[in-house]
Amino acid sequence: MHHVLVSDVMTTDVVSVRPDDSFAQVVRVMNGTGVRAVPVLSEHGALLGVVSEADLMATAARPAGEERPWWRPRHVHRRHSGAKAGAATAEQLMSTHVETVHPWTRVAAAARRMRAGELRWMPVTDAEGTVVGVLSRSDVLGVFLRDDEEIRAEIERDVFGRALSADPERVRAEVDDGVVTLLGELPTRSDVEIARHLVSGMDGVVAIVDRLHYQVDDRGTDLPVVPFA
Repeated sequence: MHHVLVSDVMTTDVVSVRPDDSFAQVVRVMNGTGVRAVPVLSEHGALLGVVSEADLMATAARPAGEERPWWRPRHVHRRHSGAKAGAATAEQLMSTHVETVHPWTRVAAAARRMRAGELRWMPVTDAEGTVVGVLSRSDVLGVFLRDDEEIRAEIERDVFGRALSADPERVRAEVDDGVVTLLGELPTRSDVEIARHLVSGMDGVVAIVDRLHYQVDDRGTDLPVVPFA
């Protein structure tokens, strides 16, 4: 089955700043492009950190000499504690422990990480740590705009056909706005469970309505029980 990768949906036109860019320059970049956070990149494109609106506001609103509060914006694991009031450059403002994702990661896996970490976006880095894009929530949600007919065809070809070798006259799928209804009969209970599992992992599937039946319950308790020694 084909799975959508981060590289398929990420934004490659990355808005970024350099570590020596001033506070005012970072604000101009963010205001001018409408982004809420920007990666800080080295001259070779390596990710050094991220500056968010929260970083800017924390610095702008804090009286000189007051320590930075211990909290984290939604693109980092934990705060870089070195930034202080009056931070003048992106390097002084940025958070350094940043969640990243690789281009070859499945979008479904990236979505789980974003949900678990309450992340709005993640920088996308290659094997050398160079930023090649950014992945946002809207990029991830775009996967669910996949065409219903495309999903149905993939289920019948790859799940019922290649994976289960099912009789196409006895089983079918219907898809409506990403909600998949599985209909018909498969040889065994295991086949039904495999079908549900494979379809649930497909890109663009929002929910499954299972109306499959099976001829043989091969998951029963008829097998002999071997006691522990």
